[in-house]
Amino acid sequence: MNNITILWVDDEIDLLKPHIIFLENKNYQVITCKSGQEALEELNESKVDIVFLDENMPGISGLETLNEIKLMNASLPVVMITKSEEEFIMEEAIGSQIADYLIKPVNPNQILLSLKKNLDHSRLVSEKTTSNYQQEFRKIAMDLSMVNSYDEWVELYKKLIYWELQLEDIEDTGMFEILESQKVEANQQFCKFIENNYEDWFSDASGPVMSHTLFKEWIKPELQETSTLLVVVDNLRYDQWFAFEDTVNSFYKKTKETSYLSILPTATQYARNAIFSGLTPLEMEKRHPDWWKNDTDEGGKNLFEDRFLGAQLKRLGLDLKWEYHKISSLKQGKHLSQNFRSQKDNDLTVIVYNFVDMLSHSKTEMEVIKELASNDKAYRSLTQSWFKNSPLLEIIQQAQTMGMKLIITTDHGTINVKQPSKVIGDKETSLNLRYKTGRSLTYEEKDVLDARDPRRLHLPSINMSSSFIFAKNDLFFAYPNNYNHYVSYYRNSYQHGGVSLEEMIIPFVVLQPR
Repeated sequence: MNNITILWVDDEIDLLKPHIIFLENKNYQVITCKSGQEALEELNESKVDIVFLDENMPGISGLETLNEIKLMNASLPVVMITKSEEEFIMEEAIGSQIADYLIKPVNPNQILLSLKKNLDHSRLVSEKTTSNYQQEFRKIAMDLSMVNSYDEWVELYKKLIYWELQLEDIEDTGMFEILESQKVEANQQFCKFIENNYEDWFSDASGPVMSHTLFKEWIKPELQETSTLLVVVDNLRYDQWFAFEDTVNSFYKKTKETSYLSILPTATQYARNAIFSGLTPLEMEKRHPDWWKNDTDEGGKNLFEDRFLGAQLKRLGLDLKWEYHKISSLKQGKHLSQNFRSQKDNDLTVIVYNFVDMLSHSKTEMEVIKELASNDKAYRSLTQSWFKNSPLLEIIQQAQTMGMKLIITTDHGTINVKQPSKVIGDKETSLNLRYKTGRSLTYEEKDVLDARDPRRLHLPSINMSSSFIFAKNDLFFAYPNNYNHYVSYYRNSYQHGGVSLEEMIIPFVVLQPR
């Protein structure tokens, strides 16, 4: 039995007897009414799963009845059936959130298809999605054993995100658990890939574009003729970009989407300074000691991004009119939005938007955020909700009306950390949960990528015996002191600084105004 009840409203309901018999033979229960008023009374008395509603009836019209039904139960699906193909009627009905629209005369199979589309949709999508992923699962497993280049890793990572987005709304939790296990395995393999190749990429012209080469390789060629808005949304993962891409597409069309590799540590102080300076951290320390701050130095670590950018533009021979803006609060965002027209004569406007970074850090500090972003699906949803209501979207809308090219990227991603890894260091050891730098570090070797000589990874040494370690997969570093409290506090929080697909593979998107 379907146990599905249909309310069919039509002043000529007697003529539809063959359709009703057809549906009853398919185990649907059909209640009939001859007027809108009768239908509204029936809805007060009976539990109904879907309404078939004639548009042209004496008394209360179909559209008026539709509005009343939506006031009574906004989520009840209503299929409008009409003889008219006039556009304004269709627009009225669609604007009132109908579930489907059928033109008379309808045949029984049209009715059945509409029922399946509206009532069985989630089940049918679930079954189809699950079936498709089961087929894809074997291919992904095979790819994991063979992937051997950065570009192949990007494709595999995007494929995993695609299936995560497809599977997140279906009821088959078993399939989602299989995908999660594939993500874990992918990160284990990716960490080995980084361990084997990362150091060589600094001297290999055929290696991936990285944080310190991004501006020269990909941003500079875009700075031709048209005014450009470069938005660096701090701490933005690839899946979070997908979460608000559709909103951006209302104003801009994508002309390029690709991925670059965040340097290690995948932390703002290193990766974002590298973008704006066009230098590795080791080169920044040597060339600009007044602007570069090591982990143990006092003061903010990202206070000179605009000066780093100015020096890079000069080095690249770019004589541009440009401005740099860092947004760390709603007030700053609103102020820039209200005054954004002042950027119209710039060749380049750079905005660093820190909201996502603040959100991910505050997740460890605020129980409310922990509830709102308890997993990746919730984190994406929260990012989407923020973006749709943010001054950043207002700025992008204005940039579109001003004819500005738009580039969206980030400095690194973030990962939901699940398992602790014990580490011991002295009081000078850095505090980040996904990387540590300091002397005499003791750690679980299988859990980390280590750099006993930081210079080989183009990183500065705090002193002669300093080394770096980077957490792999979804691990986070924990000290033995007060271990259990520390672990329970930080487990299932979003952190960055280490080695994972989520932190290192970065979206870079170029868009033109619609």
